[in-house]
Amino acid sequence: MRTRKPTVSFVHPSEEAFARLLDYYKIRWEYEPHTFVLRTDEDGNPKECFTPDFYLPDYNLYVELTVRRANINRRKRRKIALLRALRPDIAIKLMSPRDFEKLMVKYGVERAPRPEGEV
Repeated sequence: MRTRKPTVSFVHPSEEAFARLLDYYKIRWEYEPHTFVLRTDEDGNPKECFTPDFYLPDYNLYVELTVRRANINRRKRRKIALLRALRPDIAIKLMSPRDFEKLMVKYGVERAPRPEGEV
């Protein structure tokens, strides 16, 4: 049996599982395709940026998977709020670990990969 080589290097197994689910349902996706500048220095150089995990072009929607670690979640929520304030035309969904696990169970993935920082 021949397996397809992955063409994307995911940062975390949960991202790969999410991509497989999207592939199964034939939902087009792009992995980390855009980086948004959130803040610049006085010379206009990027000082803070945000790169959402996925973009679903057929839905014009960005999806950011998050983890159970509170400090990382706060940082992601703050960046998403800043992105929404700067670019209200951008649709983005923050998927919590609970949302992700429910999605994986609903669509038949027996055990969802643990978000980073968990065992």
